[in-house]
Amino acid sequence: MKHLAALLATLTIVLLCPKTSWAQDFGDGSFDTMGSGLTSNDSIARGLKKSTWGRDTSQVEHFVPTEYKQWRIDERLGTMLPEVYNDTLPHLFQNFNNTDGYLGEYNILGNLGSPRMARNFLDRELTDNLMFIQPFDYFHTTPGNLLFTNTKSPLTNLQYHKCGTKENGQDRLRAYFATNINKRTGLGFKADYLYARGYYNSQANSQFGGTLFGYYQGDHYGIHAMASWEHMKMAENGGIESDTYITNPESFPRSYNSTDIPTVLSSLWNRNDHQTIYLTHHYNLGKYHDIEVPDSLKPVMPTDGELLMRIQNDSLRTVIMADTLRCDSTLDSLRIQWQNEQMPPREFIPITSIVHTFHFRRLMHVNYSRSNLPENYFSHDPYIRSSYGNYEDETTAISAKNTVAVQLREGFNKWAKAGISLYAAHEYNRFKLPSLQTTDDVNNYDYWNEHHISAGGEISKTQGRTLHYNAGAEIYVVGPMAGDLDIHGGGDLNFRLFKDTVRFEANAFFKNLRAPFYFDHFQSQTVWWDNELDREQHVRVEGKLTLERTNTTLRFGMENISNYQYLGMHLTPNLDANGNITSYAHDISVMQQSGSIQVLSASLRQKIHWGIFHWDNEIIWQHTTNSDVLPLPTLSIYTNPYIAFHIAKVLRVELGVDMRYFTSYYAPDYSPFVGMYATQDPTQPRVKIGNWPILNGYANFAIKRVRGYINVTHFNAGSGNAFWAPHYPIDPLSIHFGISWNFYD
Repeated sequence: MKHLAALLATLTIVLLCPKTSWAQDFGDGSFDTMGSGLTSNDSIARGLKKSTWGRDTSQVEHFVPTEYKQWRIDERLGTMLPEVYNDTLPHLFQNFNNTDGYLGEYNILGNLGSPRMARNFLDRELTDNLMFIQPFDYFHTTPGNLLFTNTKSPLTNLQYHKCGTKENGQDRLRAYFATNINKRTGLGFKADYLYARGYYNSQANSQFGGTLFGYYQGDHYGIHAMASWEHMKMAENGGIESDTYITNPESFPRSYNSTDIPTVLSSLWNRNDHQTIYLTHHYNLGKYHDIEVPDSLKPVMPTDGELLMRIQNDSLRTVIMADTLRCDSTLDSLRIQWQNEQMPPREFIPITSIVHTFHFRRLMHVNYSRSNLPENYFSHDPYIRSSYGNYEDETTAISAKNTVAVQLREGFNKWAKAGISLYAAHEYNRFKLPSLQTTDDVNNYDYWNEHHISAGGEISKTQGRTLHYNAGAEIYVVGPMAGDLDIHGGGDLNFRLFKDTVRFEANAFFKNLRAPFYFDHFQSQTVWWDNELDREQHVRVEGKLTLERTNTTLRFGMENISNYQYLGMHLTPNLDANGNITSYAHDISVMQQSGSIQVLSASLRQKIHWGIFHWDNEIIWQHTTNSDVLPLPTLSIYTNPYIAFHIAKVLRVELGVDMRYFTSYYAPDYSPFVGMYATQDPTQPRVKIGNWPILNGYANFAIKRVRGYINVTHFNAGSGNAFWAPHYPIDPLSIHFGISWNFYD
């Protein structure tokens, strides 16, 4: 309640405070120039400077421009991509800090900052060589998701999100700053700190990230650069000991709070330290083109008197003005000089670009324990040290990639309807894993070094309003990945239909990929495998239809996967003297499904509004031909009825209740020893989650540059199948609040 009172007090102060410079209320600027008997406009007309003598300048309200534009870039070649999403909007701000996503579309472990996995298969990223960072994509900054900003005034955004108490609270503080040195050059930074203790035992998360970025956009030369550092530490509890604490709490002789429920593990942690350095720059070869200006906008020839004022010598000017013939001759020369000075506006048309991109990443993943883990929790003996107690396993992955490209730019003449790019890349990878020679006192490591060379090309059309498209291919020709092939293409068509604007998008790709390094090799105290996996093939076709007037979006897709690679759990029953199962011993490995798996998906997103009443909906249908290997929920639903209105014409308010729901399915389990999700063991009894609505009630507000929310989450908590992942329950009812403030000075 203290936090709620503080938030309401802040809102009251904002409503009642007088107009200031940040409120964008400005005076008319009509002040008299003291002692001259003239207005400021008269003074300017005579070339006199405005004087502030005798004025109280503290009463002047200065104009602070707040316009800015943002964009993202393509990681491979640094192409600027237009950014249409603006996260300063108040709508759905109450979901901004949710690890489970804006629409509850991810499986998580319950706590803020936990690893997550998309339930919609078409939204999942393919596993890469630095796979341990992928479940943290909501926190992890990449060159592709970083927002670059061009702003007329220094822009600062501060956010604070809070929930819970000192014992179970969740806190997140975010800061974003951007400024421009000039119209072409900008720089900034972002910082993100998260600490969540968690409503269940041994699930605390601590994360910190910082990013510096900058850019320059010249006619000939341009550059974008960023450097980021991220630290993520997660306590692992292995889930609760019995799901009955959640599904049927009445079966126990007493009631249990979330912190009273025992968990499987209590002294195990995972840690990720990740650094990124990225630079992309290009040099443009091209020509300047004169811009045709309408006569109404062309500069007007100065008067004779104004032309003669160009003569700096007063005596000479007086002599010339006294001689009519000399004056006429001088004026003719001054007119010619003025005309020569009037250069028409020009724009630079790039024809060819030479591009270089450098992308460096380093990830250190650590799994460690500070005391003995439960007896018989593993189905094998320790791989490296003498016991499972007090160990620390570290693996490091380094990737350094250089890409050079030559581009023939789109639109440099009327025949160049598309742009063409040809590129080649070299990638160096280095991996470090614990060795069998490691002892309890001395750490030893095995190393792998890889060099890869690839070549590719792209063709794209981005200009115009009706049709856009892109297509490309990349093949690896040298190194362990030689033979990998990626062919992709997409486009969109925009047209009018009756009184509506229709946008149809289509995308497709074919990928023939070697397994990620950690799918082939992994060595640690608890997990060990060496595989020779066949290449995995993906064929996907996807389309999306958007009707702007009716706020309707239809999305459909199909994917065929051959030789599907995945992580799978293995459980071995532990039996008592009577042959009864008391617990299960755990293991995890990489598995491969021979043959093909098909995934079909269709979704509808519909927004409805009438007056102050609004209703946002999304429904996703999925079908998989092998639910044991690739489990997916048949239906996922998000619905959000709310009312939106203004108070005193300045305070925008949204009041609503949103719901997340997905049908029950054998969702992937979570392995605390690799920090990744894995399919449940089909040879042992499995657990279904889902078929439980998650209801949140919220209030959003926005006034001038301030946004805020109060969100009561999971207010329908009770006995039921309330789990985000197998054995990881949804947090009980809790109150969240947050605030975001923009500054432009």
